Amino acid sequence: MTTFAPDSLTLNRKLPLWYQVSQSLRASILGRGPHEPLRLPTEDRLAAHYGVSVLTMRQALKELESEGLISRHRRRGTFIEPNARRGAPVRLLGSVDAIVAQQSGERTTVLGHGPVPVPAELAEHFPGLREAVSYRRLRSDAAGGEPTNWAENFVRPELATRIDVADLARWPMTKVLRDAVGVRISRITDTVEARLADPETARLLRVPLLSPILHYTGVTYDESGRAVDVARIHYRGDRFSFTVTVEAR
Repeated sequence: MTTFAPDSLTLNRKLPLWYQVSQSLRASILGRGPHEPLRLPTEDRLAAHYGVSVLTMRQALKELESEGLISRHRRRGTFIEPNARRGAPVRLLGSVDAIVAQQSGERTTVLGHGPVPVPAELAEHFPGLREAVSYRRLRSDAAGGEPTNWAENFVRPELATRIDVADLARWPMTKVLRDAVGVRISRITDTVEARLADPETARLLRVPLLSPILHYTGVTYDESGRAVDVARIHYRGDRFSFTVTVEAR
């Protein structure tokens, strides 16, 4: 039987390996094509693929099973759930690769892009900069097409000239800046708060006005400490939760 082949991952040894593996495999599962197989490789093969122990791989698979993305059957193997709910926790755990994985796996439509005045509430991140380039995207469930979140990124103009908009239909902005533009990202600061859907968010996400929304703001800094991108993402409150993992050392 043909098995599903996951993407590779560059591991960050400062973070829990099981978490990084689970997020990478989760992105591969949610981004799979409609005709790709549902059967996953064995634990041993997956562990070798990611370069981790079988115990670490087992913990990563347990996380995906708890989300309802996979089911495990003794002697038969591990299978992707074809009707798995795509709305997953918003998990923030200090890794650029983890953030890229978290934002992957959904169908993305670029709604528009172009220069705009820097919003007053973001001016502190772009001191002395009057104008940024805005990129607006709508993400939808890869299977059913239901909108799950919409994002607006504000990027420095000198970096925007090197962005291929077609890449944003395939990759998160973090990956485009790092891998396509060549920005050396040093850190990303995240803020998540509860809000009510404004008219634009309600229209894009197809929810009633004033529905609960998870509002995420992510500020990406380069190695000089300069903010290069500010992302504002509006998640449907009925499809996402917010989770923070604290590791005891």
